[in-house]
Amino acid sequence: MNSSANAKRLILLVDDDTLLLEFLAEVLGHAGYDTVTAVSAADAIRKIEAREPDLALLDINMPGMSGLELARHLQENTAVAFMFLSANADGESARQAARFGAVGFLIKPIDAARLMPAFEAGLARADEIRQLRRTEVNLNAALAAGRETSLAVGLLMGRFQADRNTAFEVLRDHARSSRRKINEVADQLLAAEEMLNALHAGFAGRIKTK
Repeated sequence: MNSSANAKRLILLVDDDTLLLEFLAEVLGHAGYDTVTAVSAADAIRKIEAREPDLALLDINMPGMSGLELARHLQENTAVAFMFLSANADGESARQAARFGAVGFLIKPIDAARLMPAFEAGLARADEIRQLRRTEVNLNAALAAGRETSLAVGLLMGRFQADRNTAFEVLRDHARSSRRKINEVADQLLAAEEMLNALHAGFAGRIKTK
């Protein structure tokens, strides 16, 4: 896969083995990805501060700050998703990677045939996580911006048995398609709900008198 879309994706490779870094950079470069390398966790943090990558591949065992410690730093201070590289093929290493929130796990020695499928699956998972975070940020911003949006999202959740993110996305997409602000659509939705409730009360009163 060698597309212009991939060329825009930046991958950070972190390992104290410079030969492995060269190999990984070459394989990913041929696949159309941009790469930046770091030989230590401290070096990686400096590279991330300069530009956040789309995905980081971290060696678990490194001198000084380990890959696990670097992963914790990334989780607490950045939005960078990461995969682990490890020379240990035991199940405990994989479980440890999962506990730290890794989107993938690669065993050394690595060959190109195994690298790309695992890497692309990890990158796809990283994109999913990034989208979920972005949706949550947009959702929280919208809910904080107006009471109407919050109430409208709750109304849609109850009426259509939807989760909060889905309700917000449907409301947002409708606002975009009608070229209106989301709080305006929310206000209209609440007004319509109030009218329906009033009409329902009217019908109920007439039925009782018959």
